[in-house]
Amino acid sequence: MPWLERLESPVTTYYLLLSATTMLVIIGLAMVLSASSVTSYKESNSSYTIFLNQLQYAVAGVIGAFVANRLPLSVWKRISVPLLAVAIILQGLVFVPGLGVEVNGNRNWIHIAGQQVQPSEFAKFALVLFGASVLTKKRRLLGEFLHVAVPLVVPAGGLLLLLVLAGGDLGTGLVLLAIIGGMLFVAGVPARMFLMAGVIAAGLATAMALTSANRMGRIQTWLSGCTDPGKCFQTIHGQYALADGGWWGVGLGASREKWSWLPAAHNDFIFAIIGEELGLPGTLAIIALFGLLAFACYRLVLRCDDFFVRIATAGVMVWILSQAVINMGGVIGLLPVIGVPLPLVSSGGSALMATLFALGMLLSFARNEPGCREALAARPGVVRRSLAVMATRRGRRS
Repeated sequence: MPWLERLESPVTTYYLLLSATTMLVIIGLAMVLSASSVTSYKESNSSYTIFLNQLQYAVAGVIGAFVANRLPLSVWKRISVPLLAVAIILQGLVFVPGLGVEVNGNRNWIHIAGQQVQPSEFAKFALVLFGASVLTKKRRLLGEFLHVAVPLVVPAGGLLLLLVLAGGDLGTGLVLLAIIGGMLFVAGVPARMFLMAGVIAAGLATAMALTSANRMGRIQTWLSGCTDPGKCFQTIHGQYALADGGWWGVGLGASREKWSWLPAAHNDFIFAIIGEELGLPGTLAIIALFGLLAFACYRLVLRCDDFFVRIATAGVMVWILSQAVINMGGVIGLLPVIGVPLPLVSSGGSALMATLFALGMLLSFARNEPGCREALAARPGVVRRSLAVMATRRGRRS
């Protein structure tokens, strides 16, 4: 079949990553403009302030992704340790008085040069690179607990996780745990280590929940249903938005919930506004694009022979997908709301730039697939002729 032959093309992974990322960013910008227009006008007397800020971050992220796309594999391996050190230092700065910023009870931002930056978003990327580097060096010793836990879990993931949790950001902490677990799984670590890691992760999550009345309230609301509208106001209005959208939506820009009814409409609950304005097709399109991104990452893991690339790709894939599942699950009520943005779609400059840079790295990995770099450098006609020759050769062999 022609479409199956196209999937065997050396450029398929590259273009799947590029197209899914591009579509998610474009949809995200459009929905940020729509969802934030009322809040933006209320705060700055302009409906475009939040959107223009997001657009600036998107441009910066695209430039970063372009640079990352051109970096050779050797560079990614060399910068893993320095990048982790910088990430730990930046995450520690959130506790410096006058520099760290607290938002909604979470101390997870720093104020630098007039901009508010979230270091934990870049820490995810640093953890992916460091984890891939360590697991590659320890590849033949992954069956021994000390060779896995001491260099990766304790000084890297453990320290970053403690700093993030100390700031009160449980959502980011869960994503960091998911990244570590995903990389260990792809590396082939024995199952007993996952059991130990699961117990530790469950203990940390329980401790964070028990020490916060706000989190316990959200979890109790999720488990027992909404008995006090004051505690589940955001969840209720998120579901109202999805219900109002129905099958086909009320139309782009015509949301009712964004008129100060739904808190964080352009941030954590932008998926609800997508469902309200674009209906079921809009929400399914977002899910399909994340599925396409996951398939491209999975394909890259299978087709690449470099162990470092496979582990790093798995880390980025788990990072984006786990965050998307947590966000969408919280919006529709399948999971408690813990304040995690929807990757590439929600408003938030640090998250957008870090995610785009990570995907730019995956594009650089995809360029190194056998035949991909040559095909991208060739003219379109040459690529089509090469694909036709490949198909003809397969037909002769069969």
